Amino acid sequence: MRILDHMTLLSALDGIAAGILVLSWLLLGWMIEHPGAKHPSVTVLMSERRRDWMKVMVTRDPRIFDSQILGGLRQGTAFFASSCLLSIGGVLALVGNTEPLRGVAAEVTDMAVPVLIFQIKLALVALFLTNAFLKFVWSNRIFGYCAVLMASVPNDPDDPLAYPRAAQAAELNIRAAMNFNRGLRAMYFALGALAWLLGAVALIIATVAVVWIVWSREFASLPRQILLQDDA
Repeated sequence: MRILDHMTLLSALDGIAAGILVLSWLLLGWMIEHPGAKHPSVTVLMSERRRDWMKVMVTRDPRIFDSQILGGLRQGTAFFASSCLLSIGGVLALVGNTEPLRGVAAEVTDMAVPVLIFQIKLALVALFLTNAFLKFVWSNRIFGYCAVLMASVPNDPDDPLAYPRAAQAAELNIRAAMNFNRGLRAMYFALGALAWLLGAVALIIATVAVVWIVWSREFASLPRQILLQDDA
């Protein structure tokens, strides 16, 4: 019952704020991956460029340039996966050692907030980071599948398997990139979730800020304008 008694210190506003954060994460991800035809996101625009890349690769000789690009993409997923592991370890260490949390509680509020409440709030951060880690690992593996398919594309453009294999490689490349972007969004929302340590209002403000940052980069950024010019 002691834990339940402590849980009552989380107000209805806390529940609403946490719900807004999670719902915003899910809805924003869906909007980015399923935008309207008239307002494509950077993710969707880049998916078409990835298909173009694989088509061009069929006639490129040698294909060292393509392998270098894919290697760079895999290095990016590995870097962020490692970063997530370190972040998760840091959060878990903070949850396990309650003394720093007591210091945070004393600085933020005059009320005697149980450390368990801060641990619950940090658990939300850890969940987002864990999701990001899993997405980055899966992205890295799919890029590996893509590399194998790229290597299986015949050197002769007239070979009947050349373009179908390249198309398969393109779709795997797109899926890998999709998971990579999902991992990045989870990291953004993990940073926003940290604001919950300062209270429910701070979490709502942070959620709005994160949504704006992610949305603007997908739908109102200079890279998007450049990609649209290419389609004009």
